Amino acid sequence: MAQPAWQDPEPLALDTAPVPEYGSGSLADLLPTLAAGLEVPGFTAAIPELTPADRNCVFLIDGLGWEQIKAHPDEAPFLHSLLPTSRGGTGRPLTAGFPSTTATSLASVGTGLPPGEHGLPGYTARNPRTGELMNQLRWKPWTEPKAWQPYPTVFQLADAAGVHTAQVSAPMFEQTPLTKIALSGGSFLGRLSGEDRMDVAAQRLAAGDRSLVYTYYSEVDGKGHRFGTDSDAWRGQLMYVDGLARRLAEQLPSRSALYITADHGMIDIPFDEQSRIDFDEDWELSAGVALLGGEGRARHVYAVPGARADVLAVWREVLGEQFWIASRDEAIAAGWFGPTVDERVYGRIGDVVAAAHDDVIITASVNEPHESAMAGVHGSLTPVEQLVPLLEVRS
Repeated sequence: MAQPAWQDPEPLALDTAPVPEYGSGSLADLLPTLAAGLEVPGFTAAIPELTPADRNCVFLIDGLGWEQIKAHPDEAPFLHSLLPTSRGGTGRPLTAGFPSTTATSLASVGTGLPPGEHGLPGYTARNPRTGELMNQLRWKPWTEPKAWQPYPTVFQLADAAGVHTAQVSAPMFEQTPLTKIALSGGSFLGRLSGEDRMDVAAQRLAAGDRSLVYTYYSEVDGKGHRFGTDSDAWRGQLMYVDGLARRLAEQLPSRSALYITADHGMIDIPFDEQSRIDFDEDWELSAGVALLGGEGRARHVYAVPGARADVLAVWREVLGEQFWIASRDEAIAAGWFGPTVDERVYGRIGDVVAAAHDDVIITASVNEPHESAMAGVHGSLTPVEQLVPLLEVRS
């Protein structure tokens, strides 16, 4: 039945939000599945479609989601040709997890845990102990890494089990707290050029009878943020990384499996007032809010004491047609952060969680000038942000 014109539209129902495939087809399930195939104690194969290999390499391309590869066969002919191999030959993607953002996803990849357990639930999140917003990508303000994320990484456990384990990435990432708590274990080999990373990753694969190697490239994401995925700069990066993937695939030693994946996709948002809602200029949205965390497509909203219910009601009224708006407990019950949320993580999640449904973001022009100027963004539960490839090459 058509809704009467005078009646206010209903907010988006929370049960219409796609929930990541935690436990069977998310980024958090990839390394545990590979570790199980390498007979590392304590792991089971969470992604049943994958066939074990003696030597496993994960190449993570920051920001290159499933939908972007599908839409660019000319710029990425090699990656596009591998789409039917995704997720063990099913031709299906994985889901990133929520929020679909780098710090959260890399922690899920490296620990094999969903966000509710590893405890990096977004780009920025409140530290319940200090009351400050903590940037989990840049690790500011400084927080003791092991207290923030206490679980061992899959790489550490694989290394302890005798698997030849290595990470090959840009040298600047070697000592970062995010690397320490999410991707450490075995050897770190810093290489500046993408070509060197591919060559060294192949060498490290061949160095052990059982190997687990991770390599990473960031600039597809960087150009997407700055110029958008409809830009020549972004397409140039896509062409370049397509060549890197081919270079690595052509060097695989025997008994190897290469898995090419990503931490999230990306969506371009127009620069207009309808598409970019400025929290810092909106008295209605900011009323009763102590801190605004997360990022434009996935916001953690922390209310001042006593204002939680009012903030939830206002955000639903103002944004409920364009965002899935949930209370903390509703988002947890819906499984957005995984099947369980650790006690230490509970207070890091916003009193209100806003996940974008439409092509819109919540900016903060005063407090987040750099992030507010980005052309391409990500973070929410929509397919363009959430779906990532798991392309496979075997030797």
